[in-house]
Amino acid sequence: MKQIILPVAHVFALVIMGFAATMLAPLVLAIWGMDLALWSFVLSAAATFTIGALLWLATRRYKRELKTRDGLLLVALTWVALPAVAGFPLWHYLPIDFTHAYFEAASGLTTTGGTVLSGLQYLPRSINLWRHLLSWLGGMGIIVLAVAILPMLGVGGMQIYRAEMPGPMKDSKLTPRIGQTAKLLWSVYAGLTLACVLSLRLVGMDWFDAVCHGLSALSLGGFSTYDDSVGHFNSLPIELVLTVFQVLAALNFATHYQAWSQRGLRAYLRDSEAKAMLGVLGASVLGVALYLFHQGAYASFGTALRESSFNVVSIAVDGGLHTQDYSRWPVFAPMWMLFLSCIVASSGSTGGGVKMIRTLILAKQANRELDHLVHPNLVRPLKVGGVVIANRVVFAVLGFVFLYFMSAVTLIFVELASGLDFTTSLSAILACINNAGPGLGLVGPDSNYSVLGDFQTWVCSIAMLLGRLEVFTLLVLFTPTLWRK
Repeated sequence: MKQIILPVAHVFALVIMGFAATMLAPLVLAIWGMDLALWSFVLSAAATFTIGALLWLATRRYKRELKTRDGLLLVALTWVALPAVAGFPLWHYLPIDFTHAYFEAASGLTTTGGTVLSGLQYLPRSINLWRHLLSWLGGMGIIVLAVAILPMLGVGGMQIYRAEMPGPMKDSKLTPRIGQTAKLLWSVYAGLTLACVLSLRLVGMDWFDAVCHGLSALSLGGFSTYDDSVGHFNSLPIELVLTVFQVLAALNFATHYQAWSQRGLRAYLRDSEAKAMLGVLGASVLGVALYLFHQGAYASFGTALRESSFNVVSIAVDGGLHTQDYSRWPVFAPMWMLFLSCIVASSGSTGGGVKMIRTLILAKQANRELDHLVHPNLVRPLKVGGVVIANRVVFAVLGFVFLYFMSAVTLIFVELASGLDFTTSLSAILACINNAGPGLGLVGPDSNYSVLGDFQTWVCSIAMLLGRLEVFTLLVLFTPTLWRK
């Protein structure tokens, strides 16, 4: 057991020390603004780096090349443990306990966007920047960033990348070298973030809000600097900018890179997953707008279309930002949005849920099974966008979807057993496992997760981690096969 865990712990120590460096950004802002959270970041950065350094020194003789099992262990360890140290500044400065500090940090790193804090606009700017920076770092994945750096330290990255990247097509790479692939993905991610920040500044946000909401939009993180989220601004141009960039964040970043390298839109036109996602979003926005107008929720169709466009898109792609308390809409609309959060985001994006590619594969497989009922001897490969999908991928998708929904159902029943009402239990778990942010009921857009008890909060934290790591990476830790020599 020691020979399995200690080499992973050695690499994890490097991740911890690197993570401590990210606290310098809010620390510099705190020094510049002389805000009250300054010493919280000084102490937190020092403590985090010291923990990493001591762990590195204690495990340095166990350094070796990582295997597939090691990659799985490292990813799980990183995502479970990082929220604890990421929550140090929140725990030290804010009047919250460890449970809520862990939840807030986990919500940021998993890009969920559910919060236990209120009075966000009155928090020190360094605290707000840290919350949004956590979302941005978690968006593409700290481990994917690490594989661009760790090879220089003699640690292989392919096993980490395959364990971390979302979606069923994990063996496909943009370049022969995995470190170069990670750098390319992060370059696209950073470039789109910068474009979003500049666009928000041009349409009226101040620089601080533009940076925070730019980080949130590209990570689909859902955090805002105001309790009313984007509704605080009441600005159609701001809503349009954020809608566009949230849609871009929900598309496969490999497709973005291909479109950029080819200097055209052909990559998007060839991406069947992107076309399906945009089709579902367009139809849903228009359908919900018509429904809200017909139900009398808004006096004009134009207003209904504006509110539907932003809120439906944001929740469907697991962005979590909002302009309205949509839980007050006629029940069909918010429930449909919650359903969309399960399936809409693309693989290789910063969104959560089952992913659109898996939805397409399941739909094609269901159609193939129906054809087999009529023609038992029919042999027809399963294709998505003209590409043949191997049966092993189909079986993996079936296994994933089963574990995904069984995990969600189990956690919903746990919340129900704890005394939480059905609407809150259902929506809180689906919002957390899909990394979508606000739910309905007690955890709706007009409230937050602070209303939950400690046990209920930990259940939601588990759901967030399961969703971010797409279930398999955490559940595999409990299989005897993983621990056999």
